[in-house]
Amino acid sequence: MIKFPSEDHTPKPNTEGQDKRPASVSTISFTDPIQLKNQLLIAMPSLDDPNFNHSVTYVCEHNEEGAMGITINRPLDVTLGDIFDHMKISCSNSSIRSRPVFMGGPVALERGFVLHTPHGGWESTLEITDEIGLTTSKDILQALADGAGPARAVIALGYSGWSEGQLEQELADNTWLTVAATTELIFDYPVEERWAAAARSLGVDMNLLSGEAGHA
Repeated sequence: MIKFPSEDHTPKPNTEGQDKRPASVSTISFTDPIQLKNQLLIAMPSLDDPNFNHSVTYVCEHNEEGAMGITINRPLDVTLGDIFDHMKISCSNSSIRSRPVFMGGPVALERGFVLHTPHGGWESTLEITDEIGLTTSKDILQALADGAGPARAVIALGYSGWSEGQLEQELADNTWLTVAATTELIFDYPVEERWAAAARSLGVDMNLLSGEAGHA
């Protein structure tokens, strides 16, 4: 069952379903702790995990307990209309119903998330930046069905989670490139271009980058 709970159920870091990626806790000491909230993780070409190959993931939270994010370029064979039907939300607008639903990550695929801008008066929203929020309550779906939802949104099932030190270790292992997120990169580029476009924002051409290259 797909869940969009009305109460605050923002996920905690969780690695269930992600055992194909490095799971060891980092032993690396950073002089200044890195902060990856509001960053995009761009999968290096060498990352062959089918859940993350050529993926771009927006980091919604990152602290001493771990990190969680939503992958923004892995559409599922599911539309927003399918979600509406499952949730018994009425919507006859075909352009709204045909909007894609993404695999936000391999953890809790029955859970629904809406990454969006701007904020709104939704029942359960994690305010990531002044512009971007992550909402898990059903009321935002009703607003989308009514044509009154946020201006830009990525609707996803599941999320990506990292335990304490795991994401830092993956960065040290050159699993990801990182770049500061922009609303344009998250919401505006065609889905099939987001991986290359995010890398280009760093001055990196993924067609020329080998799997052994370092991260920027």
